[in-house]
Amino acid sequence: MIETPSPNFNDRPDGVFADMLVFHYTGMASGQAALDRLCDPVAEVSAHYLIDEDGAVHRLVDEQYRAWHAGVAHWRGETNINDRSIGIELVNPGHEFDYRAFPEPQVAALKELALGILARHDIPARNVVGHSDVAPARKIDPGELFDWVGMAQAGIGLWPANEVAPSDDVDYDSGQMLTKIGYDISDLPAAVTAFQRHFYAERLDGIADAATLRRLAAVVALI
Repeated sequence: MIETPSPNFNDRPDGVFADMLVFHYTGMASGQAALDRLCDPVAEVSAHYLIDEDGAVHRLVDEQYRAWHAGVAHWRGETNINDRSIGIELVNPGHEFDYRAFPEPQVAALKELALGILARHDIPARNVVGHSDVAPARKIDPGELFDWVGMAQAGIGLWPANEVAPSDDVDYDSGQMLTKIGYDISDLPAAVTAFQRHFYAERLDGIADAATLRRLAAVVALI
């Protein structure tokens, strides 16, 4: 663990504790540029941790404090996501530059770090999310290349055990199911796309086709 303190934090509100874990990618040209920004008081952004592509972990903000990573966000009826979450940034240039798969050393470090966080805090699996899940109209990170399946297999987050076959006779309501999972559906296509990015990356078009609806139902069954 590399101690790289960021000045960008404040106290959590009285009586509020971390019950969410939010994954991000940095979306910048280099890891150093991202680290500099997360530690720049003028930028007014931060996270609790940053993990470089070689697996090096930087602790920026102590978990007891409120880091500034989620912005305008929503999950399961809550809107002050920074108040109640721990944020982890993964160095990755993102879609704007050269989005690529997360290398194994980085993923291994993330799993170790996340399991430690889950052991220290009462965070249910349904509250292990990506930035795009809590801000579907604004964000797309950590993106469709993030290994949510592998994370769930390691005990981090949710993944439905059964494959979901497309069907033409599905009559589930996508908005109701997305809301039950936790999504803000004020922009329904964006919410559907965010769900797809997390749980059904084969399709990223915001259309709740039969297969997407079946996958939605499978995730709802885990909530």
